[in-house]
Amino acid sequence: MEPLRVGMVGVGTVGSGVAEILLTHPERMIRRCGRPVQLRQAAARDLTKPRAACLAKTPLTENPFDVVRDPEIDVVLELIGGIDPARKLVLEALSRGKHVVTANKALLCEHGDELFAAARSAGRAIAFEAAVAGGVPIIHVLGQSMVGNQMTSIEAIINGTSNFILTEMLSKDTPYEQAVRTAQDMGYAEADPSMDVKGTDAAQKLTLLTLLAFGTRVKPEQFLVQGIDTLELVDLKYAAELGYAVKLLATAKLIDGKLEMHTQPTLIRQDRPIAATDGANNIIGLTGDAIGKTWFSGMGAGQMATASAVVADLVDVAVGRAQLTFPHLDLWGENPPFELHPVENAFRRYYLRFNVEDRPHVMADITDVLGRHEISLASVIQHEAPEHDDVPAGTSPTVPLVIMTHRTTEGQFRRASADLDRLKCLRQPRVCLPVGD
Repeated sequence: MEPLRVGMVGVGTVGSGVAEILLTHPERMIRRCGRPVQLRQAAARDLTKPRAACLAKTPLTENPFDVVRDPEIDVVLELIGGIDPARKLVLEALSRGKHVVTANKALLCEHGDELFAAARSAGRAIAFEAAVAGGVPIIHVLGQSMVGNQMTSIEAIINGTSNFILTEMLSKDTPYEQAVRTAQDMGYAEADPSMDVKGTDAAQKLTLLTLLAFGTRVKPEQFLVQGIDTLELVDLKYAAELGYAVKLLATAKLIDGKLEMHTQPTLIRQDRPIAATDGANNIIGLTGDAIGKTWFSGMGAGQMATASAVVADLVDVAVGRAQLTFPHLDLWGENPPFELHPVENAFRRYYLRFNVEDRPHVMADITDVLGRHEISLASVIQHEAPEHDDVPAGTSPTVPLVIMTHRTTEGQFRRASADLDRLKCLRQPRVCLPVGD
């Protein structure tokens, strides 16, 4: 049996997990692939760093180009992330006749068209299951299992780190900063968690899903992207009081033949499957014109969830499945895309939290502004405030006021928000979250 010879660039958290699967379960790989899988060489940034015992016999190099230039390697696993030097490494690997498996959603989002064209020109495949939903095989589902459908909507939790942080905050009554530190301690969040908590990671993943589902090339700067980094525990509690959970929701759906997209913290009714998805888990809801609504869920963050997806792609290459399916993936092709639905026309309800002066007429001032923009109220929460005997004369204490609106457009709400900015009775912060009914 001719072995599949593998080179790995990046021996961090995910790379170590991949090595553990390949090197500690060689018989399993033979059964799944029909031939041995050999990890011939790996590139690591720091060769002095302690490594897992399973890597003891694997040659290591500090130069990642040593791996892609090795003529004895058939497949390169790109697991370093980022744009440079990952882009150059992938392009050179393809030009040297090697297949590529990557978990790099940022690279595909930024340079996917170039990389896919290079792979097709070289007659090689790029496999990227691990780039979107960790251990949830959503790329295979969209690229193979559901090709008989025209997708009509995607709604997904596709950033396990943010989902873990939100779960930790509410379940353990923990402030945001402490929940982030816990996520870092558990290996779910990087030392700099910005990509996760600002919504960038989820937005990049949504663009890849949108390419597969709708054949439409969209960049994150073309749609609404908001992270969880400005949320406070009090908002999660108010949402729960109203019967909702707050989730970082990535959405793409067809509205009157146009594609509406956004990635934002969103209130989801507690009886929906997506609201019950806690911890570092991901969940993706797909709606197709033939199959209707389907759900796919599983671990979306962590070492072994992502490593599992990388190894699955590697098996596809080993048996030749990736080489057959890759040329037919409708990604970065010439098909006319769906036109984007204007952001201002997004039609939904909103959760609003104000810090207001505790004095007469404040509620009237707020409802007057909303009413002038045809925004009606569905419910209001203002808990009874204590008497403020210690407030200096001439000043007013502040109290929280929570409003749930009826459906309105994003454009109407933005115009109302500009007028709310002029009210002297309001204090910062002011929180606005969409409601995903």
